[in-house]
Amino acid sequence: MKFRYHFQKVVDLKSNEKTQAEWMLSTAIGKLQTEEEHLLQLLNDKKELIDVIQSTTKSTASVSSLQEMQRYVHHLDECISRKSSDVRHAEVNVQRNQTFLNGKMMDEKVWLGARDKAKIKFQQEMLLREQNDLDEMATVRFAAKAGRAN
Repeated sequence: MKFRYHFQKVVDLKSNEKTQAEWMLSTAIGKLQTEEEHLLQLLNDKKELIDVIQSTTKSTASVSSLQEMQRYVHHLDECISRKSSDVRHAEVNVQRNQTFLNGKMMDEKVWLGARDKAKIKFQQEMLLREQNDLDEMATVRFAAKAGRAN
């Protein structure tokens, strides 16, 4: 007799839900990394522009050129501010997905534990049946020997 867990479909469902939660977390982490890379690029662009402004001010540069570069620095500051907000949102999303995954992992663990307990119980019952069958065979043989001895 083979072990069949009556709630195997539930175990499979919980396993699939955990896998989906893993994919969601992976996607959220990828989005966070992308947002962080964009923020870093904006910060690098600003630093380079400030270096250009500083070197330009040492040489002869027109006021309008410096004002244009300063407006671009201001624009980059606004972009950096928005991107920082995007990074924070992405971090929150990663955290939310991590919590969701942890819940799904616990669900799966509970159901796998229940299945394992049911399997152990089944195996113990099978061993008990086998032992009872062997005891019954031994009793029948003993009774048959006793009957021949008389």
